[in-house]
Amino acid sequence: MTIAIPEQLRLDPDGATHHIVDALRHQVGTVLRRSGLVVAMSSGIDSSVCAALAVRAVGPKRVLGLALPERESDGESLALAQELATLLGIELLVEDISPALAASGCYTRRDAAIRRIVPEYGDGWRCKLLADNGGLDSDRLNVAYLAIQPPGGEVRKVRLPARAFREIVAATNFKQRVRKVLEYHHADRLHYAVVGTPNRLEYELGFFVKGGDGLADVKPIAHLYKSQVYQLAEHLGVPAGIRTRTPTTDTYSLPQTQEEFFFSLPLAALDLTLQARNAGREPGDAARDLGGGLTPEQVERAYREIDRKRSATVYQHAAPLLVEPILGTD
Repeated sequence: MTIAIPEQLRLDPDGATHHIVDALRHQVGTVLRRSGLVVAMSSGIDSSVCAALAVRAVGPKRVLGLALPERESDGESLALAQELATLLGIELLVEDISPALAASGCYTRRDAAIRRIVPEYGDGWRCKLLADNGGLDSDRLNVAYLAIQPPGGEVRKVRLPARAFREIVAATNFKQRVRKVLEYHHADRLHYAVVGTPNRLEYELGFFVKGGDGLADVKPIAHLYKSQVYQLAEHLGVPAGIRTRTPTTDTYSLPQTQEEFFFSLPLAALDLTLQARNAGREPGDAARDLGGGLTPEQVERAYREIDRKRSATVYQHAAPLLVEPILGTD
């Protein structure tokens, strides 16, 4: 995937790398007092950059890469993770989480929820979730759909009621949470810290699973917009096969992009509008800054969508609530 980099999002890649690496060294060695880092490597751009930064921070001998595929994962992901691990000189452990997911009921709970909407859904069928708000020319709120494909058949869309949507999401969230259990297992046995891999779009807008991929000890790229992560990837020598890959969730059996499920905007446009929103630019000014790609009305709708996501995902960021503060726990 190629992302054009506007001036306001350009990085000094060397300076940014040194800043993150210095912070990681301090966080791991001084604050957390751990001996190394565990990185779950999905072969996406974010986890790949985090793995490369971890190696710069603590050295390849103190970084453990984990590949955690399951029966619905893209087969290309493992090969790309192995390529990157070899390039970085780190150990890569591969653990298939399918048995754990089956035992937890991940697949059966999800399929039962789908069959209440599509009774014929069964073995060999594939699925994914979609969200549609009509784009930047519509004021409509998101509507959830299920895309399904029978063996040898065509993909079709079915509108999902709220209960079914929640049940499907709750079941598939086992995937992120089981992966995190294994990350912490290996971190505990090695006295390492766990690396979280969200970029700024995911972190700020709440695109993560609480207790799953949202759980980590350090999050070294959470302050970087997606286009800035791509700049670091090139600087750090992440292989082209990863840098040119379309970002996906790798959660459902049908390929699912982040845009069609959560963001509702192309990543490049969302980078720009989120940066403009954070900078306090008025929609008209932001539209001009964006080079004519969006109208002021479209930017205003994008701002409202950003605000809705921030509001809806406050729970994602919330720490456990206490009745009274406890001294020494801040």
